[in-house]
Amino acid sequence: MAEAVSLPDVALLATDGRYINPRHVKGWAAYFIFPYTGRPGVPDPTGWDGIDGAHGSTPQALAYSTLYEQFLIKDINVFGVSLQDTEWQQEFAVRNRLPYQLLSDDLHKFSNPLCLETFNAGERIFLRRRSMAVFNGVIAYDRRLVTPPESDAAAMLAWFVEKLA
Repeated sequence: MAEAVSLPDVALLATDGRYINPRHVKGWAAYFIFPYTGRPGVPDPTGWDGIDGAHGSTPQALAYSTLYEQFLIKDINVFGVSLQDTEWQQEFAVRNRLPYQLLSDDLHKFSNPLCLETFNAGERIFLRRRSMAVFNGVIAYDRRLVTPPESDAAAMLAWFVEKLA
């Protein structure tokens, strides 16, 4: 995906129960794409431990939570996106007290038009981790190599600070 691409015109269900259309979010927004968040007592998908880059969604999400106020000060919305259903995401968001919305792309209406990279684990498909800086629904920066995941929020914030200086 090249930079300066518009996000798909699709409403995604957020963890607060609203539908959010990323193309219609005004101003700047950081979208972090993550594969999967675990749940206590539920085993990870088969083969998860052997997939490079699969682990790290919880530290990535918590890093965005930690820096959330700094994003807000700069008037930057923050959203996480995965293929997990809203109920799964809601449990994660409540358990971790996330101050921003997670968006469910369980029908692949966001990820497929953008040709976001995926991988399989067990019998399921997951999105590869990446982050995007978006202005008025248009991708301005596409961070495809997000490693380590817990450093993503700081790297994205640094990009915004430099861009908006």
